[in-house]
Amino acid sequence: MEKTYFSAAENEVKKVKTHIEGFDQISRGGIPYQRNTLIAGTSGCGKTIFAMQFLANGITCDNENAVFVTFEEPPKNIIENMRSFNWDIKKWEEKGEFIFVDASVAHEPVPTGEYSLIALLTRIENAIKKVNATRVAIDSLGSLLYQFQNDRIIRRELIVLVNRLKQLNVTVVMTAERVSEYGEISRYGIEEFVSDNVIILRNNIIEEKRRRTVEILKYRGAFHQKGEYPFTILPRKGIVGTSLTTLKMNQPVSAKRITSGDKKLDKMCNGGFLSGSIVLISGATGTGKTLLVTEFLKGGVEADEKSLLFAFEESKEQIVRNANGWSVDFNKMEKTNKLKIIALYPEVLNLEEHLIEIKTHIENFKPQRIAIDSLSALERMSSPTSITEFVIGLTSFIKEKQISAMITISAPTIMGAGTITSAHISTITDSIILLRYLEHRGCVKRGITILKMRGSFHDREIREFSIDDKGIHIKKPFKNIQGILSGHPVEYMYEVVVNEKGISKEISNVLDN
Repeated sequence: MEKTYFSAAENEVKKVKTHIEGFDQISRGGIPYQRNTLIAGTSGCGKTIFAMQFLANGITCDNENAVFVTFEEPPKNIIENMRSFNWDIKKWEEKGEFIFVDASVAHEPVPTGEYSLIALLTRIENAIKKVNATRVAIDSLGSLLYQFQNDRIIRRELIVLVNRLKQLNVTVVMTAERVSEYGEISRYGIEEFVSDNVIILRNNIIEEKRRRTVEILKYRGAFHQKGEYPFTILPRKGIVGTSLTTLKMNQPVSAKRITSGDKKLDKMCNGGFLSGSIVLISGATGTGKTLLVTEFLKGGVEADEKSLLFAFEESKEQIVRNANGWSVDFNKMEKTNKLKIIALYPEVLNLEEHLIEIKTHIENFKPQRIAIDSLSALERMSSPTSITEFVIGLTSFIKEKQISAMITISAPTIMGAGTITSAHISTITDSIILLRYLEHRGCVKRGITILKMRGSFHDREIREFSIDDKGIHIKKPFKNIQGILSGHPVEYMYEVVVNEKGISKEISNVLDN
């Protein structure tokens, strides 16, 4: 198998791919070849998983054998812990592709100067030669450096370690503990200066929610993306990043029209939605957002398109029941494999995991239409930064696949006034449809309007609509009423006035509703 070394620019050091989804993008190719890289982080951030995944992917993707040096857990425990990622370490050991160097026996600190790395380095060198390894992981430096009680000795021994490993022509990752997410880089404050490269993994808590990020602090002689990037840890996959750095604004566009599922709404849209566009439905609870989603999916099935619904507020049984109430048979659509419904509580996964889950279902089911109902449910369990990254990652993926999408979001007040969304999704979507309640002469009515529609003319009036067991019924525009979108409708009464300029219509009085 061809080695996957990579150099992003002329005169830049060569890199070896980690094959960790997302990381090779932010690192612009992987980890610098035949150099040492420090993986620093607090407890539970994924340091050991990163190190093992680097070795596992080297074996499975590049035929590069590996050595894992453990100072903390015995090999038996590591094999058991990594089983959920489908890494068959025992099989690799039997085939001579992988070997442990077990230095996990607990030691008491010894007087300065009495501990030497010579014996350890000899064991590592013999292991490398035995399996012809090109990748090495050391987990962790903290347990090794615990043997020394003098900073000067620690620095000297670390330099000896990294220099000897460089002479063996292997690419090395070394893990090190941190005591806080945004404090000192490493426990001893020395490891990062001796290492060629430093990667920081964080497992920070924001608004009572955990958020994992990776940051490349330094890459000697190599370019990389700056800042923190989200990632998650999944069974059978390991670390999966959701980098936004590879997104490109070169997605294909189409002038083809598709039905919204309602003929009058199609007419308001000048013939329907543009294929491959993203439509945002914003409205207060009960205004009809889920009904528009239902009709959008029904329209897709009737056009012989596959549709995929991600529901985060109602169970599948509720969704099917509600659709039946509008004379739409979702069960029948699923039996013909034209519709798939995925219903999950938002709290079941974090946002990065939800994004990966959605992408996986899209890749497997290959729909022409998808609906997210609703984004507001996901917002309640995430930070503003996370939801923005989720929306950008999702919409760019949808556009790349040329899928038509409908996303719902709840307005912050019953009468619908206020911003559309805190995640600024309004600037990312192609079309926005607003649903509003208004009080008119003692009655609560519903209004619908198209706020924007990129690449197309559209109806700009606010029209009344009603809902019954047949679905949505769009009626005539509201007349002589202003302030509907702000949540403060005002009805204007006019009278005919005759003057020297002829007949004109002027406001005679105003009735507040």
